[in-house]
Amino acid sequence: MQQRPRMLAIQHEFNLKPPPVAMTLKLIDEPTPMGHIADVLCCDGSTVTWIVDRLEERGLVERRSDPADRRVRLVALTQDGRRIRDQVRTRFAEPPAAIAQLPASDQRALRDILRRALAQTRV
Repeated sequence: MQQRPRMLAIQHEFNLKPPPVAMTLKLIDEPTPMGHIADVLCCDGSTVTWIVDRLEERGLVERRSDPADRRVRLVALTQDGRRIRDQVRTRFAEPPAAIAQLPASDQRALRDILRRALAQTRV
């Protein structure tokens, strides 16, 4: 929670407000069903429609029909969307000052511990 102001500042810098707008942009790598976005964000379809509308208005995403099932709407990044998504991911990946100030060996040890912990949650 201490990093929330930093995260909000990054979202503000890229005009990705409210936070679920930035979260949606960050999670799209390939055309993604809107229902999947709703599942990841734990929200209903109308909320995802609102979020995608905001991103589409900015030219960051486009809606497509799923070739395998025309009832499914996919959200795909535009070229600008991919560029902004990559910049946001890079900024979010920057360590907070408290971690950045640790010696490199401590940072690597922390990274390795967190990787092992995350691997356990995927089992």
